Amino acid sequence: IMEDIKSRTLMIVNDLGLHARSAAKLAKLAEGAEKGVWILKNGETADATSMLDIMTLACPKGTEITVRIEDEADMDTLERIAVLIRSGFGEDS
Repeated sequence: IMEDIKSRTLMIVNDLGLHARSAAKLAKLAEGAEKGVWILKNGETADATSMLDIMTLACPKGTEITVRIEDEADMDTLERIAVLIRSGFGEDS
């Protein structure tokens, strides 16, 4: 399947999963986007600028999520979020 240019499918790799601190870091990056940034997991969608919204997805270590942007102008934001998630949010795992 060809991946949509405006989305990245990523694995949560840090031991604590997508918890409050990591959700806050992700939301802060998403807030820098011009248009919407969304996190998709098993058919559920969360607003990536909302820490609470992100946390309602419940993403422990090993969860696969898709991060999607509405506008290609926000590719840099998408890439920064992808780097953050792949790095395990800078936490020691």
